[in-house]
Amino acid sequence: MPQEQPATIGVVLLNLGGPERLDDVEPFLYNLFSDRQIIRLGPKFLQKPLARLIARRRAPKSREYYRQIGGGSPLARITAAQAAALEKALAEHGRFRVKVAMRYWPPYAREVLAGLAADGIHNLVALTLYPHYSVATTGSSLDDLHKAAAAMPGQFTVIDIPSWPTQADYVRALADNILAGYRAMGEDAAQVVYSAHSLPVSFIEEGDPYLDQLKETMVAVEKLTGLAGRLCFQSRSGPVRWLAPSTPEMLAELAGQGVKAVLMVPISFVSDHVETLYEIDIQYRRLAEDLGLKLARAASLNDRPLFIAGLRDLVLDACRANGLEM
Repeated sequence: MPQEQPATIGVVLLNLGGPERLDDVEPFLYNLFSDRQIIRLGPKFLQKPLARLIARRRAPKSREYYRQIGGGSPLARITAAQAAALEKALAEHGRFRVKVAMRYWPPYAREVLAGLAADGIHNLVALTLYPHYSVATTGSSLDDLHKAAAAMPGQFTVIDIPSWPTQADYVRALADNILAGYRAMGEDAAQVVYSAHSLPVSFIEEGDPYLDQLKETMVAVEKLTGLAGRLCFQSRSGPVRWLAPSTPEMLAELAGQGVKAVLMVPISFVSDHVETLYEIDIQYRRLAEDLGLKLARAASLNDRPLFIAGLRDLVLDACRANGLEM
């Protein structure tokens, strides 16, 4: 009798999501600010009413940001390309189906899991596309996925890959992009600046490993590049105390020190979206020009083959460690 093939393993790539059209901006912001794992807006019963108010107030400015980068976020398209490339890379090693689940915009985890269950897929690997763990990003996405799985009793066994700050191919791909960007600048004395998404300081004080993992990545990358970098933080909002220095503060400090050129590295982002395409490429570049700085950005990883190879190895290692037959 022919030997039965191993069951297909589902891989779910977890990401934030983003508004794909300008009309999506306000409801996307509402979904984002409704999540108490990101920000607590007063007592719990006021979270959603306050989220609605904040989303309405912020939508006009945010829509203008998205208008300047083409009318919407490219994150869904890029993440879908990453999923397709990863499924192809995994096909040489077993039977895998790779899907995308976004936290604050479709496709949502519950819809993705329903489709996998309908196809008879019960073993899942949840792979975050945030290299550095925070309860506000990976933590929220994993909680959402596990709640969706729990609502389908007996359907799924889920293996989590919650962070991978020093995964070898990720580090190499990041280093390669930094070196390419540095050479393209033609500046021998350009300062490498790592810009990460900011986080309230209270999260770190409560034990969130995000900051430590960012520094682990920097150390690993700089062993390959030989270029020392400075760390700063973008995309902060609200009255709470955030990680410092902010990216604008860092640019002002460097200008004051006589630095003439900056290569900015989006270290906590693996895909192009509004934080790279608008904040760095437009907003911070204009600020740098006003400060007398030349600013360039290292390319995002997106679906670069070396990066996809790193994601492949993360999945395969997780399957082996948990005894999943491929």
